[in-house]
Amino acid sequence: MQYENGRVTGLNIAYVGGGSSGWAWTFMTDLAMDGSLGGTIRLYDLNEDAARRNAAIGNRLSARPGVAGRWEYVTCSTLGQALEGADFVVISILPGTFAEMASDVHTPERLGIYQSVGDTTGPGGIIRALRAVPMFVTVGEAVKKYAPGAWVINYTNPMAVGVRALYHAFPGIKAFGCCHEVFNTQQVLRDICQMRFGLTGLTRRDIRVNVLGLNHFTWFNDASYEGIDLFPVYREYVDSHYEEGYNAPDKNWVSSTFFCAHRVKFDLFRRYGLIAAAGDRHLAEFMPGGDYLADPETVRSWKFSLTPVSWRLSDQAQRLERSRRLAAGEEEIPLEPTGEEGILLIRALCGLDRVVSNVNVPNAAGQIPNMPRDTVVETNAVFSRDAIRPVFAGAVPANMEPIMAPHVANQERVLRAALERDRRLVYEAFLTDPLVAGRASDEEAKKLADDMIAATAACLPAGWER
Repeated sequence: MQYENGRVTGLNIAYVGGGSSGWAWTFMTDLAMDGSLGGTIRLYDLNEDAARRNAAIGNRLSARPGVAGRWEYVTCSTLGQALEGADFVVISILPGTFAEMASDVHTPERLGIYQSVGDTTGPGGIIRALRAVPMFVTVGEAVKKYAPGAWVINYTNPMAVGVRALYHAFPGIKAFGCCHEVFNTQQVLRDICQMRFGLTGLTRRDIRVNVLGLNHFTWFNDASYEGIDLFPVYREYVDSHYEEGYNAPDKNWVSSTFFCAHRVKFDLFRRYGLIAAAGDRHLAEFMPGGDYLADPETVRSWKFSLTPVSWRLSDQAQRLERSRRLAAGEEEIPLEPTGEEGILLIRALCGLDRVVSNVNVPNAAGQIPNMPRDTVVETNAVFSRDAIRPVFAGAVPANMEPIMAPHVANQERVLRAALERDRRLVYEAFLTDPLVAGRASDEEAKKLADDMIAATAACLPAGWER
């Protein structure tokens, strides 16, 4: 890459999962709207046709009048070709297919175990990790061979186990995970702050927060605006709106599959004293199954939604049709801010800026001192030229250690299970996961694990046979 008048040109970015019909378009939009970066995006995907469509979409976007960022999109037939000499690597993949995810999410329902997402924790997240870890190991080993100095940005769930697998494969890797759940909670605090003080025009970045926890089980133990402590403001709002919850004033959440009135978040605040910084669909899965996910009626009472895989399949069909229209020039990608920060972080790592943002990296600096150093945790970090410096977030409070501990332990347990093809570790992960514990006998949980492994066998490496 070259520096020219405050711009960085000649960047090479490898996009692993470059046929994506979601994150790839978001990434393209942000690149197109930023005039400080330019270069080549190398799209690699097992589905080469999807990657070729995205190359056509990206090149059409880059050629549009008024676009600030100029990029060339090319497809690569091998991972090595995409990674060779890359400056940045983006990982946005689907571990398996929606057929496997249907088993992840819905097979546990036979035991009354419901999952609102099924991609991070719970039985679905555990089995998904068995598919994902070998893929991340492959990418990590390839980065070591072809682009050892590249920064690797992961957007794929399960986020934490994926980042851990990258560091297992290549301990010297410069990898981190990005997640926007924290942003959404900042937006809630922004809206509450504006309503409380009669303000307008604030953005989520005006809300300063300290972040600590695990991906999708993340917390704020400090939040402020212009020196105003927002915890009393939030407590007042929670007490006044606990039953009805919160709805963003500019969105009709009730009509959305991702509906969330933040009542789970409010309840967790009352129980533990910290502001939970993820969507209710994710937060509920980390808690005991009887709390928020006992059955669909309980879910409705807490005013969030289950996301059936049938919805994902329908959405995928719509995205594929949109991909065709975009590639053919029948539709254009709107040039509107996406709210994601990936491009801001790339700018900072190139030395064009300095950014503080939440990030998923190993706890090697002891940013959360009462968690193991190998655990991938989520805290704030300072991004600057070729460096990420995690912020010391402080310890998880003692009253929260019991709800965090099973997930910290299972991050290690599931990684080992995937690497060693060890079914016994999968059993242990199931039996200690809060969604399963107390809702299934040991034998039922083991049988569930066996059946779910069998349902995903086509996407697992050899060695999982009974």
